[in-house]
Amino acid sequence: MITDMDQRRTFAIRTLGCKINQYESQALREAWLARGWSEVDMRRARVVLFNSCAVTADAVRTLRGQVRQVHRVNQEAEIVITGCAAQVLSAELADLVDMARVVLVDQPRKAGLASYPDIGPALPKSAFPPLCISDFKRARPVLKIQDGCSHGCTYCIVPQGRGPSRSRPMADILAEARRLLASGFREIILGGINLRHFGRDLPDAPDLWDLLAFLDSELAPKWAGRARLRLSSLDPAQLGGKALDTLAASRLVCPHLHLSLQSLSPEILRSMGRGHYAPEEIEGFLRELEKVWPTFALGADLLVGFPGETDGHFEQTVTALDRLPLTYAHVFPYSKRPGTRAANMANQVSTREKKERVGQLRALADKRKAAFMRHLLTREKLAVIMEKSGEKPGRRAELSGVSEFYVECSFASPPGQAGFKALACGRPLAVADGRVILAPSIEHP
Repeated sequence: MITDMDQRRTFAIRTLGCKINQYESQALREAWLARGWSEVDMRRARVVLFNSCAVTADAVRTLRGQVRQVHRVNQEAEIVITGCAAQVLSAELADLVDMARVVLVDQPRKAGLASYPDIGPALPKSAFPPLCISDFKRARPVLKIQDGCSHGCTYCIVPQGRGPSRSRPMADILAEARRLLASGFREIILGGINLRHFGRDLPDAPDLWDLLAFLDSELAPKWAGRARLRLSSLDPAQLGGKALDTLAASRLVCPHLHLSLQSLSPEILRSMGRGHYAPEEIEGFLRELEKVWPTFALGADLLVGFPGETDGHFEQTVTALDRLPLTYAHVFPYSKRPGTRAANMANQVSTREKKERVGQLRALADKRKAAFMRHLLTREKLAVIMEKSGEKPGRRAELSGVSEFYVECSFASPPGQAGFKALACGRPLAVADGRVILAPSIEHP
């Protein structure tokens, strides 16, 4: 029987934004469950927490719409908005707070209300947040290794929300990786806000490549061939000889890089505050990487329509992308963010021009993705982390997931006992519905 006290100790979490928000939501979930709270549907929850994003205006509009929707269906709930939007856009969200039982909490680790549990005292932004996980809602958990950013791109609001860069000690990262592997996960994503800054504030100032080598030395003797690590978004300036040597030696890392390119016009990069890397340097590194990884996935974040971007600047990006072994891209139109230098720059690009350029780059990315999936059909097998399973109307049970090359795959028929989180291998057969179809006979590493 559910008592009144049990009902008061229920919560629901909705996460918007990046992989780091997913991690922080999971850390809060585990902390609250450990204190005797129960996670329920948000229509019944006593507390509904929104872990918000402020990177784009669309993210904030989505937040506003979802908060109002929850308020309509559960007027007894205390709705808590935390994350970057709560940190930097409190004035913009003031009308939501005017609604009954909606509050802003500026940091995910700082609850500050007696009505729901905190996970510890709030710390200054110079300290790494005291968050940890041993489980995850998805099959491929994020392991947060770094927070904040000390760079300050002219378009980016994130440093206002997360403060300067700070790093997690490598021993703590290793301990969490071991917990996740012991929980049955077979792919771990190493994530942060700016991985280029990892380690600068730690003793001996290790960098990301030192961390990757350390994790490989500690985990590979047991887990090589049975589990893997994946790197989240990288700054192109991290790529060099040390990166190449580390990737070549690693027994765990997926053959996949995702680069925060934003633009490949040198002038626009300088205006963005990203003049610390050059397109030709990226191209040179990737040519060398092909000697280490003959086949690898390459993704990119691209920001189009930045203030002052002319047709000529945009064509520089398109031309440079044509020379890269790109396999997919995330393309975004520039969005003014309050308090950033770019918001007040002259020569703002029209919405129509931004839309046209986004469409052109997305078409290019779609073409490259399709060609890459066809190329994967030449491989003997792909290793897939299972993420989805179940029956679909009029179709047989389907099991699908993500390969080491960051391509969605499905098995042609149910592959034995492989389930959520499992690592299974299969022979590529065809490309259909935006995924690679694998043979039903599989092996389990």
